[in-house]
Amino acid sequence: MTPSRDISRLIEIMAALRTPVTGCPWDLEQDFATIAPYTIEEAYEVVDAITRGDLDDLREELGDLLLQVVFHAQMASEQNAFAFGDVVEAITRKMIRRHPHVFADKNGNLAPHHVKEVWDRIKAEEKAERAARRPPEEAPEHKSLLSGVKAGQPALTRAMELQRKASAVGFDWNDPRAVLHKIREEVDEIEAALDRNDKQEIAEETGDLMFALVNLARHVDADPEAALRATNAKFERRFAFIERALEAQGRTLEQASLAEMDALWNAAKGDEKQAPAVERSNQARR
Repeated sequence: MTPSRDISRLIEIMAALRTPVTGCPWDLEQDFATIAPYTIEEAYEVVDAITRGDLDDLREELGDLLLQVVFHAQMASEQNAFAFGDVVEAITRKMIRRHPHVFADKNGNLAPHHVKEVWDRIKAEEKAERAARRPPEEAPEHKSLLSGVKAGQPALTRAMELQRKASAVGFDWNDPRAVLHKIREEVDEIEAALDRNDKQEIAEETGDLMFALVNLARHVDADPEAALRATNAKFERRFAFIERALEAQGRTLEQASLAEMDALWNAAKGDEKQAPAVERSNQARR
């Protein structure tokens, strides 16, 4: 097959990869559950390319994300559930319906502050319609305030949304310091679980600690996902400093002790703290 700008070629390639006997063994083994983690990963890579301002990379990553949609649609088509065209039709119908101020036949222009109100109202109508189409046995026995928080979101994002929903009805702390107290409490519970060497309890208490940390981020108006991404980048910078310093000494990571690497880590940390002070001093001289 030759490359093409036509989406139908990508659909044909995916169908060929999933064709029994002649297709790709790996692709044939996959199902919705096994592909889902790749879908999330590709979405994050799109965000990463945007964060770096790399439009060439963004083009590639958007293609990888599109492939995920085509992959899921192909598997659904094999089960006679829906095809890629149905996915396109569903989203185009939704976008037209949610933007009556743009696509309405009459003159229905809205002020910007009214657009979100209309969007939210139409989303609620669509949600009610989906619920009405659901078989009675699938209907939830209890309608929770938290039911609207989508389960497929990354865990950090979903934790934030769950907390926001609960906060809207007053189930929340009023002071970030109260959240800090909760964090210390969770740390103590992890330590107790470690003393008991209970792996399941340790994992559960670690989750509780992470949930409390997200709560702190929410109270100080920090995006936990962005904050963790920035810390990941900081860790990479400081670790690279250790590697460069050892390389300058003609040594490898394996040849250095933990104490030596820790000292270099602190040196990297000191350099990072000193750099803004130097920059401020230089600006004062200008």
